[in-house]
Parts: sequence; structure tokens; C-alpha cells
Amino acid sequence: MDIMPCLRTEGLIVGYDGKPLIKDVNIDVLPGRIVTLIGPNGAGKSTILKTVTGYLEPLGGAVYLSGKPLSELTPHERSLQFSVLLTERLRTELLTCADIVETGRYPYTGRLGILTDEDRRIVRESMEMVHVWDLRDRDFMQISDGQRQRILLARAICQRPQTIVLDEPTNYLDIRYQIDLLNVLRRLVSAREVGVIMSLHELPLARKVSDFVLCAKGDGIVAAGAPEEIFVPEVIDDLYGLKPGVYDPISGQILLEDE
Repeated sequence: MDIMPCLRTEGLIVGYDGKPLIKDVNIDVLPGRIVTLIGPNGAGKSTILKTVTGYLEPLGGAVYLSGKPLSELTPHERSLQFSVLLTERLRTELLTCADIVETGRYPYTGRLGILTDEDRRIVRESMEMVHVWDLRDRDFMQISDGQRQRILLARAICQRPQTIVLDEPTNYLDIRYQIDLLNVLRRLVSAREVGVIMSLHELPLARKVSDFVLCAKGDGIVAAGAPEEIFVPEVIDDLYGLKPGVYDPISGQILLEDE
């Protein structure tokens, strides 16, 4: 039996001010799978993610959440379907880290936003999952960029969505927390059958964590497949305009000329 994608795009065209940037984007994000967008800066990865989440209107094609057109879902229905972690900086005033994570429960609390004991249990569980429970009483604006990134991931997890959308989630994180964050995502997709779509710059990490990879370049998706199909010299060299021999498929690293 076919599994219904958490998120699907069909013939999606994305861009700004009516001008197409990438055309014919077809994506299936299945439950329990991680789909990763890679490609050079300015290739449109963030634009794709902003469009599938409704931050930008598509210029053509369609986006579906669990088989329903995104355009027909109310903001509340969307918030029950997916959570989003984009690159824009969140500005807050006098909110603790726990306050920020608690907003992930608001789709379930009703108009008054009153958390139940179960909501508070989920908040704590989500913060502990990304190792930020000790920051719960700290002012969100007084912690480091990397700590804020982990708080926002805890908020996304706290929302208990079917799909999580992340734009460069490893930005501002040192290598320890990059690996930790991606391990959290792997545990999530495995334990809760969550679908994840994200963009990553770090090729070795994308190679390790992804179930499916899409390569954005020019005005389209130029390659798509399992990591073992994508992370080979001919694909990576073409995607990033590298000289032959610069990308090492064994280590996943980019070699310098004197190496």
C-alpha cells in the first residue's frame, strides 16, 4: 500500500515578485524520512522552503499537506500539520527560553493559551531532547545564537507536527551541537514517524543524515536521489562548479589544492 506523503509538491514554481526562480519542483516527504536540499548559495533552497510553508505564494503548481492543498488549510490547520524553523532571527522582549518553547503548544491550548500539565510535560521533554532544559529561565535574547537555535528546535518539536521544515538548522552551532541536532532529528523521524525537509550546507552531514537529497541549481532541481547516488564526484562537481578531484566521496570532504 502506498504511503501518503506528509508534504508533497507537484510542478511547484517558486520565486519573488512574480519572477520564477526555480520551476517544476516535485518533492515527496514521507513519514519517518529526511529530505535534504543542497546546492550553492542563491540557488533557491530557502525560497522553496518558504513556499512549501506558505510564507511565500507559489507562482505555479501546488503544495499538499497529508493530501490536502495547502491553499485550502487555515493557519490553525497548518500549525497542526507542520512546524517551521527558518533563518529569520526571532526578536522577543522579556521572554524566557521556556516561554518561547511553550508557544509550540498554542495550536492545542485554545484562545486563552493556558497550558495543561500535559502541555508542560511536553515542553520539558522537548527541551531535554535538545539539551536546553537548563536554559529554561534565561532571557531568550541573552543567550548565544547557537543556544537560540536549539531553543527554536525544541519549540518545533514541542508542536508535535507531522512535518518539520528547517532552513539551515546547523547555522551558529559548533560541530558537537550540529551532530547532536541531527541525531535528534533522526530519533524523531524514527520514533514518531515525523517527516523532515531541510536545507543544509554541510555536505558530510547531509550525506549522513538524509534519506533523500535534492540538488538545486539554476532554475530547477538538477539531481535527486538517495545519498549514495548524489554524493559522487560527477554530481557534486557539477552542482558546485568544482574542479575534478576536489570532492572526495570517501570522506565527503572538499580537498584543497595542496592536499
